[in-house]
Parts: sequence; structure tokens; C-alpha cells
Amino acid sequence: MDTLNPQQRAAVVKLDGPLLVLAGAGSGKTKVITEKIGYLIRQGLPARHIAAVTFTNKAAREMQARVGQIVDPSRLRGLTVSTFHALGLEILREEHGALGYKKAMSIFDEHDRLALIKELLKHTGQAGELDQAERYAWQIGRWKNLFITPERALAEAGPTEQPAARLYAAYGQHMKAYNAVDFDDLILLPALLFQNDGAILEKWRNRIRYLLVDEYQDTNLTQYQWLKLLCGRLGRFTVVGDDDQSIYAWRGARPENLRQLCQDFPRLEVIKLEQNYRSTGRILRVANALIQNNPHAFPKRLWSALGQGDPVRVLSHRDEVQETRRIVADLVHHRFRHGARYQDYAILYRSNHQARPFEQALREHGIPYFISGGWSFFAYAEVKDILAYLRLLVNPDDDAAFLRIINVPRREIGPATLEKLGAYASRRHLSLFAACGELGLRALLPETAWQRLRQFRHRIDQAADRARRGDPLAAVDELIATIDYEAWLRETATDAAAARRKLGRVRELVDWLRRLTGEDSAQGKSLAEVVSHLMLVDLLDRQREHQAGDRVSLMTLHAAKGLEFPYVYLVGMEEDILPHQTSIEDNSIEEERRLAYVGITRAQRLLTLSYCRQRKRHGALVTCRPSRFLEELPPAELEWPDRHPLAPELKKERGQASLAHIRSLLNDR
Repeated sequence: MDTLNPQQRAAVVKLDGPLLVLAGAGSGKTKVITEKIGYLIRQGLPARHIAAVTFTNKAAREMQARVGQIVDPSRLRGLTVSTFHALGLEILREEHGALGYKKAMSIFDEHDRLALIKELLKHTGQAGELDQAERYAWQIGRWKNLFITPERALAEAGPTEQPAARLYAAYGQHMKAYNAVDFDDLILLPALLFQNDGAILEKWRNRIRYLLVDEYQDTNLTQYQWLKLLCGRLGRFTVVGDDDQSIYAWRGARPENLRQLCQDFPRLEVIKLEQNYRSTGRILRVANALIQNNPHAFPKRLWSALGQGDPVRVLSHRDEVQETRRIVADLVHHRFRHGARYQDYAILYRSNHQARPFEQALREHGIPYFISGGWSFFAYAEVKDILAYLRLLVNPDDDAAFLRIINVPRREIGPATLEKLGAYASRRHLSLFAACGELGLRALLPETAWQRLRQFRHRIDQAADRARRGDPLAAVDELIATIDYEAWLRETATDAAAARRKLGRVRELVDWLRRLTGEDSAQGKSLAEVVSHLMLVDLLDRQREHQAGDRVSLMTLHAAKGLEFPYVYLVGMEEDILPHQTSIEDNSIEEERRLAYVGITRAQRLLTLSYCRQRKRHGALVTCRPSRFLEELPPAELEWPDRHPLAPELKKERGQASLAHIRSLLNDR
């Protein structure tokens, strides 16, 4: 508590009513949340009655670790620090009966959701609309984020939305039949449960007596309803957010939820955290000048005690080739001059495609780099296969998992057999797996097809039974061996090395399962709990943040939120890129301005803004206009090196830096 500034301290000790903490970039919001958890416990509230929720596993882990540093671990028993979705899953698992679900429910990812929607379009005679499946999936997700049920969607949809509304209703029915939920359901279903069942709501209000919400500006309408219901009129909560960093409207985020709090909780107190502990004064004055062009319900102005710092540089380039070369050369020179590490530098951009030329240039110079948002561990086919087997072990009604693995490895169960199986299961209101064991199906299929389905079911039943009897890892190992999945990988891989990599990922997954099931500990999780956990956690998020090492970071502005770097290059500051062309056409410039603000406030010591005068698009060279955001920045804080030729001594220094870099590369070899 002694290290808190007056505003931070006021936010920590405020307990008698709802509180909104407007936390500007770099103002210590995580510190406020963790210190408040400690303060609540010291004031006598047991940790089991406190919940802190955020949006990413990384943020939740960081919060949990920091609380552990300021509170005796023995007093943290029962504390909930998790993502919204993880807490939603916990509620669903406990209250599954009230929702008409069985406990071992599956969680559908985007691939599963899209596959089900396509299947529904086929069965409802709308196969001609399969190319619209992604649009329908987006619309269903949007309705869920807006706290709109299938019944309400059907009642309120206009003529053009009626097909999507009918599909939404059918989708919900099938998900329940599969005993499955998707990620949006992890928020929607608990909120509906709280709204419709007073006894369950009261139970959870008694359990969670104080709620803390991180990144509140990123909440959607359903998350807000969830919070309002759980906290009740007393408003025992602290929400921490920054409307200037709300950059996820495409994901349903509503910065309007900040204003809504004032209307729904008249006793709400607002505390602003405006002291920034990250950036120099000049960087903050540039950020303040930019963001003041957006309307604000709660205006604030960041300031810093870290000194004025260097001016913000604005670089103009002939084209993207020159932009790439000059920025990489500038980075090499700056590192040589200041003795910095590669990990001190970040190159930020609006869209992923802008990374490619920088990748090439960094490679040519032998500079190590790290791209945020690359290939996820869970995206590999072999990982998806084993997870599908696990999902079917714990939930035989999971048709999406069944369809993924019925021919993995190949079992010669053809599409005609699966079509007949699907029709039979639909008539009998059964899952595909359950239908495999029915004698009625035997009359519809050739004997060989029937036996293959029956054998598949028997194998899964055996593994599930062994898992239930207390040896889940042995059951998984045995299943992988029995189906000879290793041979399947060798058969389908492009070469032996690829097969080894695939098998390595399978072993990595099994090792992770072993840790999660607590094979060597007294408090392990059941296989069903582990599978649910795996469907929520992004393993990439666990690995790469620790494995990035001394490398230059390349990432989108969206991915950069929450991070900070001593030296930042914000590239592509042009109309149609930042702000993006779609946002210009949709007149949604405010969010683009917030994106630029997020990029600017990632920089601690030096910020460089960059744009091109022309750029190649679709094979043709087009003239580019500097971003309107550059015009909104205070001229006194900017430096335009291109308007002033380099001094001879600086040119010499740059040449020396390049030679030193080349020598270091040769020495490394």
C-alpha cells in the first residue's frame, strides 16, 4: 500500500459501494486490482468470496502471481482469478441440471460451430447458402453478445434476418442435444440462468461477495448483464477500464458500458488514474492530443514524472520497400548506439499482411524476431484429433468430435454410411455415437459398415470406462496405441521429419494432460475437467510469452495492447491503413483513433511514426496520403528527420553501426 499514489490508494480502500476506476495506459491498473484483493482479505473477507475476472489467461495468471506476492498463500484458498469464460464454465458445470445439460459438456470451437451450421443448412434444404455459413455464425455470435435469445431473435428479426434467426434457434436445439456449448454460451447461459432462477442467483451472490473486473471497456452487453445481475443493487464491485483503449468493437465490446454503469448504479464513484509510469512526457502529450479528438464521457489526461524524453519522430518514405529497409537500418543503428537488446524494440502495424516485408528484411540482416499471433498449438490437425477423442470419451453426445475422428485413422466408413447414420440418429433423437449401438441401424447398413461402427463404439466405450475407473492417462495412452495413431501420422505426413514433429506434439499434449490430471499429486482433475480446461486455454499463450527471448517483436496494434517496449516503430500511418479503409467507409474512425492511441502508448522512451508516399496494391503503384491522425498531433512534440539532411558525423556513425552489425554476424558463423 505504501507504493500507491493517492488515486490508486483511494481506489483500493473504497469498499462501500460500486466503483469505476478509469485507468489510463500505464497507470498501474493491475497493481490496483491485486492490492485491492489483498486489502479485502485483510479487512476480513475470506478469499473464497472474492472473484477477479479478466479476458486472457495471461492476464489472469499475472494477477494470480502478483496477489501471491502480497498475501500469505494460506489466506488465498478459494480465491477466484480467471477469465470471464473460465468462470462461466465453472458456473455451467455446477448448475448444468438447471439448464438441462449433463455435467460432461463439450465446448465447441469456431470450426465445430461452423461445421454444425453447414450441417443444419444442408438438412433444412438451404445447401445453396453454404457460402453464407460464416456470416450466419457471426450473426449468431453477435446476438449472443447482445444478450438476445433465439426466441427474441425470431420475434424481432426483420425479413432479411429471419433465416439467420431460424438457424439460431435450430443451432441452440442441436447444441443442447449434443450436450455442448460454444464460447459465447459460457457467458450467455450463466447470465440467462441468473436472470431466470432467483435461488441460483442468490447462491452465487453469497459465494461471490466482491467482484473485480479488469479491462472493463472490453465487456459486451451480455457480460454487463451478467455483472449487473451478480452484483445486485448493492453493487459490490470494482471495475477497471479505459474507454480510450476500447479496440474490440468487432468482438462485441461496448465502451458504452462505462456510461451505463452511472445510470444503473447511481451510487457509483469514479476514480481516475492519470499518472503514467511507462512513457516520457512527450509521448504522453502526443497521445493526449490524439485521443482528445474522440468524445468522452470521462475525460482524462495522462502525465508522467519520467521527464520530457526525445521528440516523437515522423519518417516519410518513397514506398514500402524503402520504409522497411530504412526502419531496419535505423533499428540496427539505434541498438549499436545505445547498447540495447533486440527485445527492447517493437514494430507495430494495423494488419497482419504488413509484417511480411519486415520479416524478410530482418532475416536478411540476421536479426532475430518474434511474430505475435502466429500458428497456435491447438490449430495442428494431430492436436485437434486427440482432443476430439478426449471430447468423445467424456461426452459421447459430441457429434462434432465423432465426425472428426470416425475415419482418423482410416476405417473405411464412407460418406454414404455416415449419411444413413445421421438420418437414423436424427429420427431417433440420438447422438451419432449412441446410434452406432442400435440394432435398428443394422437393418439400414451393409454388415461390414455396421461392424466397423460397432467396433469403433466398443473401443471408445472401453477407453471411457477405464478413464472413469480412475486411470484416465492410461486410458488415453492405450487408446492412442490401440488405434495406432503413430502409424497414421507416418502414413499421412509429407516426410519422416514432419511425422516426428507431429508425434512430438501429440506427446506434448499427453504430457500436459498428465500434469493437469495431477498424476503425481493428490488433487488431480477428472478427465472431463481437463478436457474443458484444454478447450479454454491457449497453450501458445503459455509458451511464446516466455520463449520470445531477445528478439524484435512484430505485432498488430490489437495484439500489442497491454504490452510495453522501450522503442516502438508504428508503421503504415496512412489513410486506408490507419485509419483502415473499412472504418473510413463505415464512419467508425473513433475506434481507429483508439488503435493509434494504443500503439503510441506502448512506447516507453522513443516513438517513431512511419508512412509511405506510395505503395503497391494489387500489383499497381498508388499514391498514399499521410494518416489524418498525424495532423492531430502537436507539432512542438514532433521531429521530421526527412526534412533535415543527416549531419556528416551521424552518417558516419550509421555506417559504423552497419559494419559492426555485419562483423557480429560473421563472428556468429
